[in-house]
Amino acid sequence: MLRSRLLLLAAAVLWSTAGAAIKSCGLDGWQIAGGRSLVAAAFLLAVVPEARVPPTLRVLAVSVAYAFTVVLFVLATKLTTAANAIFIQDTAPLWVLLLSPWLLGERPTRGELLAIPVYGAGLGLFFLDELTAGQVAGNAVALASGVAFAVSIVGLRLLRHDGPAALVYGNVIAALAALPLWGRGPAATGADLAIVAYLGIFQLGLAYLTFSRGVTGTPAIEASLLILLEPVLNPIWTFLVAGERPGPWAMAGGAVVLGATAWRTLVPVLTPKLG
Repeated sequence: MLRSRLLLLAAAVLWSTAGAAIKSCGLDGWQIAGGRSLVAAAFLLAVVPEARVPPTLRVLAVSVAYAFTVVLFVLATKLTTAANAIFIQDTAPLWVLLLSPWLLGERPTRGELLAIPVYGAGLGLFFLDELTAGQVAGNAVALASGVAFAVSIVGLRLLRHDGPAALVYGNVIAALAALPLWGRGPAATGADLAIVAYLGIFQLGLAYLTFSRGVTGTPAIEASLLILLEPVLNPIWTFLVAGERPGPWAMAGGAVVLGATAWRTLVPVLTPKLG
């Protein structure tokens, strides 16, 4: 059990390094997104045998949603602050709540319905800081990434055992979409390529492996709470590495989003005890 918890924490730490690495890379968002996904796809194909299967239409549909998620997140991180990008993307549970009745036939509980306006309030706070036009666009892209992430979550639940294949094909699709734009960006240095390789192998690939192995030996409620470490650490690493400071309203919005996620995670467990 301890090993499973440590694997989940390792996954969260690896995921959380995205902002600092992306901000430190001199390449543009399309170059980073395409290179990261190409490396991640190759890594996962090499180490995850169950991903080496021909895709079905359902797998490809989820793969497209995942491709949108990973590409839009990189673009958002380049445009706005890393804190805004990760916290706004982490409003995905809000969109899952709204999509679940239609796609999964699952109706939200009363506690989950109460979380919806809280997510909405937290999301609104990100737009109260003094933002440049690019940062406003970045926040909007991060919001689109959160919606795509929610569709990916719902789709992966429907796929169940075909999830690894969807992640691999999603990264392939992301690479095919982004890499043709490589020539429009700046010339890559050795340091830039090393960062892209790190993002693909460790921040995406190894993080997925540690998460998938850790979650099997950890109760779902605890796993959901442990990986909340990711959005907490992301802006901290970015500040330490790139000196980027998120705005005060963004930090308040992030706290609200994290609180709403923790509430939504805990309420199914607490409700029977409170009743």
